[in-house]
Amino acid sequence: MTGPAAAPPPLPPAPGAPSLLVLNLLLMLGWCGAFGSFSAWALSTGFVAGFAALWLTRHLWGGARSSYFRRTLAGLSFALFYAGALIRSAWTVARQVLAPRITARPGVIAVPLVASRDVEIATLANLVTLTPGTMSIDVSNDRSTLYVHVMMLDDPAAVEADIRQNFEARLLEVLR
Repeated sequence: MTGPAAAPPPLPPAPGAPSLLVLNLLLMLGWCGAFGSFSAWALSTGFVAGFAALWLTRHLWGGARSSYFRRTLAGLSFALFYAGALIRSAWTVARQVLAPRITARPGVIAVPLVASRDVEIATLANLVTLTPGTMSIDVSNDRSTLYVHVMMLDDPAAVEADIRQNFEARLLEVLR
């Protein structure tokens, strides 16, 4: 007695086939055109609907393109994480600035990097700089260390761990 037939392996992408991001954007525009609105809400729901349609038909797109779904979800997760980090750090800096007595302990820390490509390092450095209370100063010549000025450097190890485990690790999930 034999079991059900195994599913055929996914087909490789055809040469010259558009990327799933392009297809998702086209589906988003089609969604907006169908509803006659190009508002932020329509664009957002169109992107989500396009993503869902592509995900439901993912077996047609081949294994080589499956990273699109993982990276898109990681990007959404990172955007939510970063928005929360911005709010928390802005609140901390605002409290410090408005306090009658300044208790900030500024300092510079060296953060060892896992990121190796220029785009990864530059994006991490810019995200750190955009976060209130921190500013990327330099990258070592061998590109293995990011130097960061921190406004509230009470625990250097905790700040370094936060940058490495939260910012860098999450960013690399999106970029790799």
